[in-house]
Amino acid sequence: MIKILIVDDEEGVRRSLKKLLQRDGYDILLAENGTEAIDIVRQHVNEIETVVCDFKMPGLDGLETLMEISKLNPEIIKIILTGYATLDRAIESVNSGIDGFLTKPFDNKEIRLKLKEFHIKKRLKQFVPAQVLEELQKFGENLEPRNQKVSILFTDIRGFSKISEALTPAELSQLLNLNYFYPLDNIIFKHNGTLDKHIGDGIMGIFGAPITQNSDAKRAVQCAIEMRNKIAEINTEISARNMKIPVAFGISTGESMVGIFGSAIRKEYTAMGNPVNLAARLERIAKEKQILICDDTYEEVKDFFEVEKIRQVKLKGMDEETTVYNIIDAL
Repeated sequence: MIKILIVDDEEGVRRSLKKLLQRDGYDILLAENGTEAIDIVRQHVNEIETVVCDFKMPGLDGLETLMEISKLNPEIIKIILTGYATLDRAIESVNSGIDGFLTKPFDNKEIRLKLKEFHIKKRLKQFVPAQVLEELQKFGENLEPRNQKVSILFTDIRGFSKISEALTPAELSQLLNLNYFYPLDNIIFKHNGTLDKHIGDGIMGIFGAPITQNSDAKRAVQCAIEMRNKIAEINTEISARNMKIPVAFGISTGESMVGIFGSAIRKEYTAMGNPVNLAARLERIAKEKQILICDDTYEEVKDFFEVEKIRQVKLKGMDEETTVYNIIDAL
């Protein structure tokens, strides 16, 4: 059940929205000011999915309240509720990370439809990379399968089976979601990569599709270095709990088939072809902290990074030996 927090200094508004939204099966929490709302979010930080907050309130206004809530959980959907007199300022707040706004006096049907729209968009963003969603909204036909030069990044946790056996399901979920998937996914987005998918304890990122730049291989390597540094920070933090996340990386560059593939039941935007297979195999032979790259990637990034040549190896499924390099750091 989706949990929604409604924040408004008018009791009548709080009660009306609660009665209206409970009919659609939402679990409703109420707060009459920003301070109370922030306290409630602290208590339910991983449960509340949406906050609908009045824009003009005594004390903390709606924007200030939602900015503080975003610090607690940036994934919460943040919606401003405003009268027409402050509509212009509310619209400006969208640039501050607010997901949308609703106007007073509100229309019951409109609010129910808009909330459903906000939740659908959030669900889509969990399965569709932000870049893909943007392209779908603008140029959906450009996502048809095509050949495209890309750089593929794979990450994986070394000794994952042993780690999982030592933890309860809840502990493992928290370790992976908060200390691995969430920070590393965000680093992919930071470097304008496409988060393709999670494969067990692995992450696959695409650089160069659906949006291509001249620096795709360079950005993939920069992303991997930042991921490695972030994991080192996290391992320092969780070492007090006798925990560690040992991560290895593989990157390959080349021509791939990219686009939306699947059936009428499920489709996904992904990349297929030799670079994907090669990146996965490089990641499998990489040791903890290593960022192994292929020869094509090396040729594109050698002027920007300190690189050591490992050796030529015969990778599974590859006809010829592959020259493997390890990224030490940026120059």
